[in-house]
Amino acid sequence: MAEIPAKESLTIEFKSDRKTISDNVIVEEVVSLANTDGGSLYIGVEDDGEVTGAQPQHRNPVQIMALVANKTVPSVSTRVRIIDADLPVLCIEVPRSQSVTATASGKILRRRLKANGEPESIPMYPYEITTRLSDLGKLDFSAQPVLDSSKEDFSALELDRLRGIIESYAGGEKNLLELSDDELMKALRLTTSVGEDEVPTLTGILLIGKKESISQLVPTADAVFQVMQGTDVKVNTEYRAPLLATIEAINKAIEPWNPITEIALGLFNDPVPAFDRRAIREALVNAFGHRDYSVLGRVRVLIDDAGLTISNPGGFVEGISIENLLTADPHGRNPCLMDALKRVGLAERTGRGIDRIFEGSLRYGRPLPDYSDSTSGKVSLFIARGNPDVEFIEMITRESERTGSQLSLQSLLVLDALRRMRRAEYVTLKNALDIQSPRLRQVLENLIEFGLLEASGAGERRTYMLSSRVYKMTGKTKGYVRQTDIDKVRYPELIMKLAKQQGRITTSDVVDLLHLDKERAYYEIKKLIKEGKLKKAQDGPKAFYIPR
Repeated sequence: MAEIPAKESLTIEFKSDRKTISDNVIVEEVVSLANTDGGSLYIGVEDDGEVTGAQPQHRNPVQIMALVANKTVPSVSTRVRIIDADLPVLCIEVPRSQSVTATASGKILRRRLKANGEPESIPMYPYEITTRLSDLGKLDFSAQPVLDSSKEDFSALELDRLRGIIESYAGGEKNLLELSDDELMKALRLTTSVGEDEVPTLTGILLIGKKESISQLVPTADAVFQVMQGTDVKVNTEYRAPLLATIEAINKAIEPWNPITEIALGLFNDPVPAFDRRAIREALVNAFGHRDYSVLGRVRVLIDDAGLTISNPGGFVEGISIENLLTADPHGRNPCLMDALKRVGLAERTGRGIDRIFEGSLRYGRPLPDYSDSTSGKVSLFIARGNPDVEFIEMITRESERTGSQLSLQSLLVLDALRRMRRAEYVTLKNALDIQSPRLRQVLENLIEFGLLEASGAGERRTYMLSSRVYKMTGKTKGYVRQTDIDKVRYPELIMKLAKQQGRITTSDVVDLLHLDKERAYYEIKKLIKEGKLKKAQDGPKAFYIPR
């Protein structure tokens, strides 16, 4: 019974076998699970979780595996076993499909949660098939030819705008400017060959299409820019235009609502906008470049009292989640479109635009970008308003001037975390930061070497804090004293408390208790011996000490 979940979910399905469930129902439920997130199908369990048992003909795992494999396209390889509960239950473990799976009779289904939280299997519609294949990286929707279109749907004005962007942006491939218009469109895959004709791709229509052509051929390419103060709508502008023009227009529309704060850095004043301009551009490019153009919806840019929100239809693609945004290999839903945006200079060439978005907040000591409102159907980025941390900016600036190079994103993440937490163990930082463990250890040791961090203890419990030099740089020497000396004063109290509780204490006990290295732990014990609070009870490798 313990192996059977208490209730159904998106990945758990119960099926009664009292009246002998048909093979077709089993196969359909397997297909539905495979086309969602995978999961387990339990045959012989009622919807309310009551175990009523599987019929004898459904108690042969090998036979059921063969049934599923023979009646699914492509074949689904399942793991089937019998659970010995009060009555035998058949459990079919279904992997998530890396394509779109159908029954042999042609049914394509997926799972969803109803309003009451219960799961159900429903048909998968054609546009959903496109979305799923795009999410899995099996289909580049943006590279598909747009049938019933021609080069007459392209705008000469937008083609000139594209050339102007290549010329003006540092990342633009300047050699593209030497090509003729037709050669340029082929090079950026704005057109593709269909028979003997060159037909616009979705990327081509989106980037340089005429407004009326976009409305007719890509009705999903909508965007809106809104500004709200309290409950008052100050701006509500809708866009259905080529992407290059739309991104440029929204960038300009944001400027009046992106106030500048002057902060003093040494002899100079540095203008700091409420929202980093480079981060805004990368976020806009990501929203338009990675959105799902097969579904209705629009890119929404909202500025309100809380901050800036940029959201787009289409959730994160396969392999990307909120937890691994900064470490996952960069890939997207529309490779052809993003490649064109990179080559003209609008998008980050490395595919690490997300790094720029985070740096835009980190370098000013502001709250990190927040993707927590994202769902399976949308990606939502929120950048909170916040006053720049002048001391933190000054520390980063001085360090960059001293070394002649910018601090890495990972270094900024660590410094920001310790700025907020004051001190933290390695295991805490590992769980809080999207940095792979080997890389995190390297970053921490580099920051110690640079004199920006101090550490005590060893292993997973090694503790880190900003160094005395950093506290001095930022004018917060008292904060450093507070973080170090208060703990040192408490060391004897904590050691004696543990010794009395255990009746004895060892150097290893003190290492684990205070996260100190072995030499420092022994030093603290010797001090207590001199004060007459501890005495040595045994010598040698297994030495221990007892309270007097």
